[in-house]
Amino acid sequence: MEGGNRTGLETAPELAKELISGAVDMGPDPEGGPEIADAERAVYINEGFPVGSLPVLPMADEENVDEEVKEVAVFLDKLGERLAFERMGTRLYDALINKCKTLDIDDGPTIDELQEIRDEELRHFTMLDEAIASLGGDPTVQSPCADVMAVASQGIMQVLMDPRTTVTQCLGAILTAELTDNAGWEMLINLAGEFGYEDLEEQFTGALENEQQHLLNVQNWLSDGIMATV
Repeated sequence: MEGGNRTGLETAPELAKELISGAVDMGPDPEGGPEIADAERAVYINEGFPVGSLPVLPMADEENVDEEVKEVAVFLDKLGERLAFERMGTRLYDALINKCKTLDIDDGPTIDELQEIRDEELRHFTMLDEAIASLGGDPTVQSPCADVMAVASQGIMQVLMDPRTTVTQCLGAILTAELTDNAGWEMLINLAGEFGYEDLEEQFTGALENEQQHLLNVQNWLSDGIMATV
């Protein structure tokens, strides 16, 4: 476990004093601090524009359906978000399976166990694809929430793809994904119930049950992996 890590200040206390002194001497202009950067960011925020947009829905030209159009638009945006995340989830497990095969670990999850989760993620993706199409949406659209989620999940994929990371470290990153996934399905279930999509609510409840088991499995594998390093 010990190596050449010298990032801590306590490694060289005398040099640390010099570093701190230099930082104080070369600090920001006394006439301004972080508030200047905040003010600059505020300008961009006020002048900014939304992240993406949704296409015009087929029912938007009908009469007296303004509220329905809004509901469907919101629902499609969140469905697109989950679609993007399930696609990413499938790829995350593909990457984890490859790492486990390459390192040929004796403990931890088996390839069959990981493959089962990976296949369930793909089935969830297919189910969401069909749900979007059933509502008159286009599953290939990158909705605003899908765009944001794709950016948010990039760090998790980077951990999995880094050749230096261990299986245990990758499981820690997967845990973040599974926690997010569970919360996302809970949100979809609530929205489906609110908007009266009972069939979808039932399907999403089944997906959540799968994801809850995924989360439990990952938690157990991660715990075992951490203890194995002691």
